[in-house]
Amino acid sequence: MTAYFSRAITDDDVVSFSQLSGDTNPVHLDEGYAATTPFQGRIVHGFLSASLISAAIALQLPGPGSIYLSQNLSFKAPVRIGDMVEARVTVQELIPERGRVVLATVCSVGNQVVIEGEALVRAPSRPVAVA
Repeated sequence: MTAYFSRAITDDDVVSFSQLSGDTNPVHLDEGYAATTPFQGRIVHGFLSASLISAAIALQLPGPGSIYLSQNLSFKAPVRIGDMVEARVTVQELIPERGRVVLATVCSVGNQVVIEGEALVRAPSRPVAVA
């Protein structure tokens, strides 16, 4: 089983995430500074991109009522403002006696994998209705 969630990351998203997280690294916010880095321009916060994995889990697989227990991530390539990021979660293992699911997690921009990892999630014991 696999689920997807995608979103184009905007400049407003980056600025808001910076304010919420406190991560004001100029590589995310200052084009002049970012142009002097190996990225040659601003990049999106890695955890902003990774948060789309959480949306795929919470909204689709296993869905509403899911609880994150752990997540490991490997950042493979930068995400740029304006990129369409697609998060994909795929069931790797079911642990029914503990109500848990191990998920392979991947974020891509087009055919480029930008993040990959694995999540352990507690699945809801019954469907949860969302208003």
